[in-house]
Amino acid sequence: MPQDTLVRERRESRPPRSPSDRDRAAFADPSRPHRTDRPVDIFAFPPLAALLDAAYGALNGLSTLLEPLAGPSAAALAVVLVTLLVRALLIPVGISQARAEQTRARLAPKLRALQQRHRKNPERLQQEMMALYRAENTSPFAGMLPVLAQAPVVGLLYTLFLRPEIAGHPNELLTHDLFGAPLGTSLVSALFGGTATPATFAVFGVLLAVMIAVAEVTRRVFRPAPVEGDDSPLSSPGVLRMMAALHYLTAVFAAFVPLAAALYLTVTVVWTLVQRVILRRRYPLPQAVAVRA
Repeated sequence: MPQDTLVRERRESRPPRSPSDRDRAAFADPSRPHRTDRPVDIFAFPPLAALLDAAYGALNGLSTLLEPLAGPSAAALAVVLVTLLVRALLIPVGISQARAEQTRARLAPKLRALQQRHRKNPERLQQEMMALYRAENTSPFAGMLPVLAQAPVVGLLYTLFLRPEIAGHPNELLTHDLFGAPLGTSLVSALFGGTATPATFAVFGVLLAVMIAVAEVTRRVFRPAPVEGDDSPLSSPGVLRMMAALHYLTAVFAAFVPLAAALYLTVTVVWTLVQRVILRRRYPLPQAVAVRA
């Protein structure tokens, strides 16, 4: 019998190897971390940890300065001032957003013509649309910068009022409240955790009512008018209803975040509505041809 056949048969006839001490320790030691033990903490990364600590120091310092004026609600007033500062810094971005919206409205008839001309050739339609955007020195994503720029601010506020410790020291911001409602508590967590108080319901109720009212005004004032001959999917009644419902997502999101972040969102939506009304007068949209009854 050939030698390689004998070696192969000996290997196949060997019994399975029993787990070694190292193998057993890897599975039996409960102190060893596993990948599924806890979610990844992005703020454990040193640069983000330093950013979070700096944001905490700035907001806590501003709260300390405002304590003689606002007392326990000093941190809430600090959040409002920070929100106003962020929105003021984003005014140039808001102007560019209004210009982009005006440009998109001006290009809408040309885009509809391209859709009708190349409806059976999606690849050619995409090429023609991008060529039109390049010729007009714009982009279909123009105007999205305000939303993207505010995302880090909301994330920082969410984290600042969620952690009991920041950079190894107690989070003093969690000792503040707004008219008796803790800034670090969300409406959903208070409901399901059994910690909701009348002050929690009252404060969140006012904030949510303001956000819903602003969403309704925004929906009515900036509702796109139907255009004759526009049979694109984006102009279908179902899509228009879905886009109208998106105005209320901020109020839904605010129920899940700490009160400080909900306060930031409330001030933001009010500012956004006022700014859009002012900029719409400065950069009016071209009159569309409405659908005839």
